[in-house]
Amino acid sequence: MNYFVWDINPVLVSFGPFHIHWYGLLFAAAILSGLEFMKRVYRLEGKDESSLDALFIYAIIGIVIGARLGHCIFYDPDYYLAHPMKIFAVWEGGLASHGGGLGVLIALYLGCKKYKINFIWLIDRLVIPTALFGFFVRMGNFMNSEILGKPTDVPWAIIFARVDSLPRHPAQLYEGFSYLIIFFILTYIYKKQYKTLKPGFLFGLFLVLIFTVRFLVEFVKVRQADFSLGIDLSMGQVLSIPFLILGFGLIIWSRKK
Repeated sequence: MNYFVWDINPVLVSFGPFHIHWYGLLFAAAILSGLEFMKRVYRLEGKDESSLDALFIYAIIGIVIGARLGHCIFYDPDYYLAHPMKIFAVWEGGLASHGGGLGVLIALYLGCKKYKINFIWLIDRLVIPTALFGFFVRMGNFMNSEILGKPTDVPWAIIFARVDSLPRHPAQLYEGFSYLIIFFILTYIYKKQYKTLKPGFLFGLFLVLIFTVRFLVEFVKVRQADFSLGIDLSMGQVLSIPFLILGFGLIIWSRKK
């Protein structure tokens, strides 16, 4: 069978020693689109935009620090304990979405306390562009030929020529387009019900949808952890379970409000 061969250079353009990577471009697009979405939310609901830029800086710092520490702690702790300075080498790759999720929640909680903003109100709206953020990031992973799927013979398998010659599940595309669909679902619900939304409902629904996708896609994804947990579940699946429980809990709590 003739499989699609993916052999794109991760570097979009170079200027001497300076390089612009597809991943960096898509990451920047994710940040800018999220900021623009939240500005529209603030205008729609008549909120003061003066604190939004500062809160977004909190969010980006929380995502980057949390995602990096999550990767170091959850996926390769032995290596980073032996080479602690490598924790700061973000340019070498290694970001964990679960750690990024925890990081952004902690950072925004602190930001909301400083600027006296209702934390649940903000998170209920911020999760919508966060789903779009996930789409852009997975497209960046696809351009980098990373976060690979397991070898397979399904007709839509892709050969990542920069890695090997094996046809694999395009796990990045499974996740990326699922996140894009979730973005449209959350956007639709928000536009229809933003005046009557129960606190915590969109946040809970986001967690359930996103981490259900993550849990399922892990079955066809190459395991990222360099050690075995001694169970059939991957580290990504184990880390998804608390977020799923929290999501269902928030939905139930919001319906009782």
